[in-house]
Amino acid sequence: MITISKEDYLKAIAEAEAEGETVIAATLAHWLSVTRPAVTFALKRLMKDGLVRIKDNGHVQLTPEGRQIAERTMVRHHLIERMLSEIFGMAWYEVHDEAERLEHAVSPAFERRLIEKLGEQEACPHGNRLGLRNPAERRKRGLRLLTEAPAGTEHRVASVYERDRRLLEFFDQEGIRPGVHVTVKSQNYDGTLSLSVGRREIRLGGSAAARVWVAKS
Repeated sequence: MITISKEDYLKAIAEAEAEGETVIAATLAHWLSVTRPAVTFALKRLMKDGLVRIKDNGHVQLTPEGRQIAERTMVRHHLIERMLSEIFGMAWYEVHDEAERLEHAVSPAFERRLIEKLGEQEACPHGNRLGLRNPAERRKRGLRLLTEAPAGTEHRVASVYERDRRLLEFFDQEGIRPGVHVTVKSQNYDGTLSLSVGRREIRLGGSAAARVWVAKS
């Protein structure tokens, strides 16, 4: 039986991989805000069910069946975010948390109706697309992290990290959201970036800039 907890763990593994993280037990404890013993217990259940495997170095990997469940949950999450944004007009920085709560309640019939209404290929409000599983695939599409953009270049914000509500609210206040064009004025000695966002000049910390994927304008 696939429980909500199992779906959460499988989706967390897939999402952490998509962010380029090496998935070990500590990764999942941080990602899901749970204790290490809780992660150990959950991974044992998932291994018994044939949904994950753990390599000798501790790396956690999804089996084909586990990835199928994770991706199905990610599709529901993606559709709910788009529904909340496109149909109900919820702010783009609010929809992730709401979708986390609703994704497990979506029936196959409702999922089909959402796909009919919204389509399958569009990006979520944070600019993330379902087909891009890891940083290597993003780079093949011509994307780069904002921290890698040379001074004097203009880029379009393609996507942002969506699991940090405070970071999303900060981006919104600074005018950084998918589709916006930014010009990198300088890469500063203190690790910050000086940016032009529309008519505004801002300085963005390196840790925040590393959460933004951009495409060359």
